[in-house]
Amino acid sequence: MELKVLKNRLFDIPKYQLQNHPRKDALCDKKGGGEGWRKYSTEQIIETADKVSLGLLKKGYGPKDKIAIISYNRTEWTFTDLGILQIGAVDVPMYPNMSEENYRYIFNDAQVKAVFVENGDVYKKVANVMPDCPTVQEVFSYDEVEGISLWSEVTDAADESIRPKLERIEDSIDTQDLATVIYTSGTTGEPKGVMLTHYNILSDVVMVSNVEPHSKDDRMLSFLPVCHIFERTAIYFYMYVGGSVYFAESIEKIADNIKEVHPNYFTTVPRVMEKIFDKIMEVGRELTGIKKMIFGWAVVLGNQFHPKGENSAWYNFKLAIARKLVFSKWQEALGGEIKGIISGAAALQPRLGRIFNAAGLPTKSGYGLTETSPVLACNRFTKGDWYIGTVGLPLEEVQIKIDEEMGEILAKGPNITKGYYNRPEDTKKAIDEEGWFHTGDIGEWVEGRFLKITDRVKEVFKTSGGKFVAPLPIENKMKESYFIENIMVVGENRRFVSALIVPNFEFIKKWCKKKCIELKTFGDMIKSEVLKKRIWEDIDKYNQHFGKIQQIKKFVLVPDEWSVETGELTPTLKLKRRIILKKYADVIEDIYADTNLETHYK
Repeated sequence: MELKVLKNRLFDIPKYQLQNHPRKDALCDKKGGGEGWRKYSTEQIIETADKVSLGLLKKGYGPKDKIAIISYNRTEWTFTDLGILQIGAVDVPMYPNMSEENYRYIFNDAQVKAVFVENGDVYKKVANVMPDCPTVQEVFSYDEVEGISLWSEVTDAADESIRPKLERIEDSIDTQDLATVIYTSGTTGEPKGVMLTHYNILSDVVMVSNVEPHSKDDRMLSFLPVCHIFERTAIYFYMYVGGSVYFAESIEKIADNIKEVHPNYFTTVPRVMEKIFDKIMEVGRELTGIKKMIFGWAVVLGNQFHPKGENSAWYNFKLAIARKLVFSKWQEALGGEIKGIISGAAALQPRLGRIFNAAGLPTKSGYGLTETSPVLACNRFTKGDWYIGTVGLPLEEVQIKIDEEMGEILAKGPNITKGYYNRPEDTKKAIDEEGWFHTGDIGEWVEGRFLKITDRVKEVFKTSGGKFVAPLPIENKMKESYFIENIMVVGENRRFVSALIVPNFEFIKKWCKKKCIELKTFGDMIKSEVLKKRIWEDIDKYNQHFGKIQQIKKFVLVPDEWSVETGELTPTLKLKRRIILKKYADVIEDIYADTNLETHYK
C-alpha cells in the first residue's frame, strides 16, 4: 500500500499536512483557562511536538521508553503523543476515570517511566499507586497542580543544540516499529496491552481516507476519549486529509460546542446517538396540536426509510416535506452543516440508522477493535455502498471471513496488531498460525457483501435446555422503549431468559406527571406496579421479534444508573457483563427463585 506520508510514521502526518494543506486551525480546544477556542496552526503543532521531543531527550528519555498520557481530550494530548513518538518512545494512553488498581497494573506491566496527567484529580490516583510502581520517575500535569511539574517544564527544557540527536533518532524509526500500547478495558478479565505499530494505524488512516468523503475545509468535533483507538485514529485521519479538529469541552457541553463549531463530521458511539434521539423525542412530546401530529408523522416516515436508501419516488416526495417541516430543525440542532456521522464501538440500532439518514443526517456504522487500529469495515457515503443494520464493506486491503463452526469473524490486514504486550500465549490464541486474527465477534454477510455483527462469542450463552441465546440483538431492540435506559439480558444455564433493566428516570418522571401518577423517588419508581406493567407492555411487544427461547420472560428494575465511573460500562459504553452479573447476583437468584412464568416482573 502506498501511504504517501513521508517516511510513513505517525509523527510525519503533521509534516504531510504542512506540505499539502496547512491550516490555521488544525487543532483547537477550550482548555487552559481561557473563554474562547485555542487554535493551533499546522506549523504550531510541529513546533510544539518538537519541543516535547527535545525536552524529553534533555530529561533523559529515549527510544523504547514507555510514557503514559492520562487526560481528557485537549490539544496537549496530541502534542505530547507526537513528541513521544518522535523520540522512538512508546506512548501508553489511559482513561482518567480508570481505577487506581488499573493504573498500578498498567504502570508495572508496561514499565512506564513518565506520566502526563490532566489535573489534580488524576494526579491523586497516580500518586497513590506510585510507591508500588518503581519504574515511574516523573509526573507532569497539563493543569497546575501543587507539588508536581507543569507539562511546560518539558517544552521549556527543549534544547536546540540536541536537535541533531532528535533527527538521528527520527531517521532510525521504522514504520513497523511499535508506536503505542493500548490497554483494553474489555468487558471481562484483566486489561491486555494491545501493541500497535506506526504502520498499523497509518495504514488504517489511509484505507479509510480512500473510501470516506473528506475535504481540506472540513471541521470535526471530537468528544469520544482520544485515548481510545477509534477517536485517536480519527484525529490522525483529519490531520492527514487536511481537516481541522475541535476538541469538545466535555460531554455536557457538546450541544454548546456544536453551535460554535458547526461541525461537518463527528465520530460517536450508539449510546450517544440514542441520547440525541431521546432529547429530540422529548422536544416532540412537548408539542401540541398540528405541530405534534406533523412531528409524529415525520418520525414514522423516517422509520420506513429503506436500508440502502432505495426509496420510491412517492416516499422521497413525502420525505422532502418532512425534512423541510421537521428534520431541518434536527439538522440545525447539530450545527446545520453535518455531512456525516460515523458510529462505531458497538451496534447501532437499525431504527436510529433509518431515522437519522431520513432526517438528512447521514449516519454510517463501521466496525473494528483496538487490535485492528481500529477499522476493519465501514459503510460508505456513496450510493449502493451502505446498508443500515450492517457495518458495511471491508476496507480495501482487509480480508474478512466467517468461521464455519461458531460464525466468528476472522480478519487479516496491515492494520492488525503485532499482539499483546508481555502475553505471548494470548497472542497465539488471538492470531492463528495462518495469520487470521480472531475478533471474538459473531457475524454474517448480508447480500454477500455487507458485514453484519450479531453478537460476541463470549456473550452468547446457553439456557439449561441447551439452546443458544445471543443477548445483543435483544438488548438493542428493547432499548427502543422510552422507558428503558439500559438493559442486560441474563439466563445462562437457566430455564428461561430474563433481564436487568435500568429505567429511564428522566422520561419516567415526565410520564408520571402526565399520567398524574405520584412517584417522587427512584425507589418509588422501581417498586411501582403501574410502571412495571407499562414496561412489560413494551417488552412483550418487542419479544415478538424473537423466537420463543430468546424472549424475555421476567425482568427486574434496578435503582442504579450504570456508568463508566461506577464500573458497569466500558469507556465506549458497552456493558461489562461480568461486573454486572457479580453486582446483581442476589437479584438474579431472586428472579429465578420464582418459577411462575405468569409473573413477568419482580
